[in-house]
Amino acid sequence: MTQGQIGFRSGQREAVLGAGGYITKPRGELHTMWNAGTSPARMIEVISPAGFEHFFRELADQISAGPPQPPDVMALAGRYGLEFGQPDWLPELISRYHLTLPPGA
Repeated sequence: MTQGQIGFRSGQREAVLGAGGYITKPRGELHTMWNAGTSPARMIEVISPAGFEHFFRELADQISAGPPQPPDVMALAGRYGLEFGQPDWLPELISRYHLTLPPGA
């Protein structure tokens, strides 16, 4: 974390990280992150092995053109082998932190 606060949940681990905080997540484990503060948050994510960072670049391109359409996001995710899931802990986490899901989620 470089600025603000980011909440993180992966498997049974949950944390709110501030500047200087870090966490690891195993490949293939359902996880989520959210802005846990009231100001913008920034983080650095290190992805290994390389290549998956291109997913985020392409997603940013979709977002810059306006709200991304779910079929477009799903097609992009499929090209990178990414699967979205609904872990059983997600509804409680959304309620507890008063989160708003992106359109189409």
